[in-house]
Amino acid sequence: MYIKSLTLDYFRNYEHESIQLCPTINVFYGNNAQGKTNLLEAVYLFSNGRSHRAKSDRELIKFNKNLFSLNLEFCDANREYNMQMRVSKDGKKLIKVNNVGIKKLSMLMNYLNVVMFSPEDLDIIKGSPSVRRRFIDEAISQLYPKYLSNLINYQKTLAQKNSLLKNIKYSGTDTDNVLSAWNIQLAGYGSVIYKYRCDFISKLNDMSKPIHKDIADENFEIIYIPGIKLSDDNTEKSFLDTLEQNQKREIEAGTCLVGTHRDDLKLFVNDSEARVFGSQGQQRSCVLTLKIAETEYIKSIKDEYPVLLLDDIMSELDVNRRRYLWERITDKQVLLTCTDIDILNDRRNISLFKINGGKIIR
Repeated sequence: MYIKSLTLDYFRNYEHESIQLCPTINVFYGNNAQGKTNLLEAVYLFSNGRSHRAKSDRELIKFNKNLFSLNLEFCDANREYNMQMRVSKDGKKLIKVNNVGIKKLSMLMNYLNVVMFSPEDLDIIKGSPSVRRRFIDEAISQLYPKYLSNLINYQKTLAQKNSLLKNIKYSGTDTDNVLSAWNIQLAGYGSVIYKYRCDFISKLNDMSKPIHKDIADENFEIIYIPGIKLSDDNTEKSFLDTLEQNQKREIEAGTCLVGTHRDDLKLFVNDSEARVFGSQGQQRSCVLTLKIAETEYIKSIKDEYPVLLLDDIMSELDVNRRRYLWERITDKQVLLTCTDIDILNDRRNISLFKINGGKIIR
C-alpha cells in the first residue's frame, strides 16, 4: 500500500500545492511552522476521517477562505483509488472514493491504512486512560467497520444513559423503566467492543514482546484492564447483569460507572509499570514498540503494510533507537518530517521535499 499523490487547496497554510510521492521514504524538511505536519495531517484525514490534533474540521480551512479541498491517490495490492475530501465553513463535509460518496465514517476507514508516530504519542504511556483507549480504537477501527459502528452507537447510548441518570438523581425515579432499555443497548454494543479489544490487545502483546526485546533488551507486557468484569461464556448477558448490579450506585453518582468506556491498558517493562517507574527513554521505547507492533498487526490482517507517518520522531530518539527504526521502515512507504536532514545519514532511496511557508519544493 502506498500513496501516489496528494493535492491540497486552502488546507491549513497551503494555497494550492500538489505532490508526487515515491513508494519508499519521503522526507519533508524545513524550519518549524512551515507546514510539514500539515501534510501528514491531510493524509491522516483520509484514513481516520478526522484530524489527530484539531477539534473541528473548520480549523483546517486556510484563513479567510470558505473551504478546503484535498485529493489523494493511492493503491493497495488489488487496485488504485482516488479519494476526495471537501469541508466548508458551514461544517458540510463531502468525501468520495472513486467518485462514490462516503456518508459514514465506518465506510471510509477501511481503505487507506496509516500508523502515525509523533512526539505527542508519549501520552499513550504518561497520559490518561482516554488516550490509551483512543490508540486502541483507532487501530481496530481502521480494519473492522463493525467495531467502529458499535463504538459510535455505544458512545451515543452512553450519553443518553448518563443524561437519564442525572435526571433520576435530581428529579426522581425512572417510572418508565427507560434505564433498563439503555442498559440492554449498552450491553449489546459493549460486549462486541470488549471482544474486539481482547483479541487486539492479546495479539499486540504477543507481537510487542520480541520487538521491545530488540529495541531495549528488556521484557515488555501489555495488560488489558477492562472497565467491566465479564464472563467469557456470555459476555452480553454478563455485561447486562453487571450494569443492573451497579444500578443503585450509578443513580447515586448520576453517571455510568462501569463499561468499556472505562477500559485501560497497563504497560510493564521488566515487571514495573512504565507509566509510574519508567524513565523517559524507557517510555519512548514503549511507544516505539507499540507503533511498530500496530504496523505488524495491520500487516497480519491486510497482508500488506500501512503507510507510516513519522512526525519529527527521529529527533526524539537516541542513536540506537533511530537506527532500529530505520531498519524497520525500509520496506514500507514512509512520510517523515524533520528540521535537520543530517539525521538521514546519507541514506539512499529517499525523496526529499523542502517545505517553506506552505510551498513544497522537491
